[in-house]
Amino acid sequence: MEDLKESKSAPLTRQHPALRIVREEHERLAAVVHGMRYLVRKIGEKAVKPDLKVFRAMLLYISEYPERLHHPKEDIALFAPLRAHTHAHDATLAELEAQHANGEAMVRRLEHLLLRYEFGGEPEFAPFAEQVEFYADFYFRHMRTEEEIIFPALREHFSAGDWENADRAFCANEDPLAKTDLKADFERLFTVIVSITPAPLGLGPALQ
Repeated sequence: MEDLKESKSAPLTRQHPALRIVREEHERLAAVVHGMRYLVRKIGEKAVKPDLKVFRAMLLYISEYPERLHHPKEDIALFAPLRAHTHAHDATLAELEAQHANGEAMVRRLEHLLLRYEFGGEPEFAPFAEQVEFYADFYFRHMRTEEEIIFPALREHFSAGDWENADRAFCANEDPLAKTDLKADFERLFTVIVSITPAPLGLGPALQ
């Protein structure tokens, strides 16, 4: 998966637990986004209409996982402490935080366009496909910025205490408000996505 390879740097075994977990979460999110883009491209090439529950599951994953589990921990446990050490990356951090907020609105637009495609048929496919491509490019750039610019800055500036706090935050799966194991829920959803996504990306039947 080319987009995923582009976002990787050091091996996971040499990462702090917090960075290892962020990278693993990036890989899962990238896999879902890449799968969504792959499907719309195949639909465009073959003029077929797959079971739209695949898109619904993917959109549920990317709308819920980043907003409830991933982005809040990045903002609080990584970005805020880095600002306390240096202002060298303030502009990049501000842009990443704005992207965290904008990403939710972009996913809502994807959901709206998917609904239009589902009920409007082929004439509504092009806007949905265009938004999928736009979102995929946006999200892959976002993850690369975090891994290629912010990760090295964290390694340079974080103290042992900062790493301890970050590791604790990212190793905790529980939503303190809902008292549920969010990560386990999203892992189950990811398994469902893999099982229904058409081959070769998933375990479902190939597009016909």
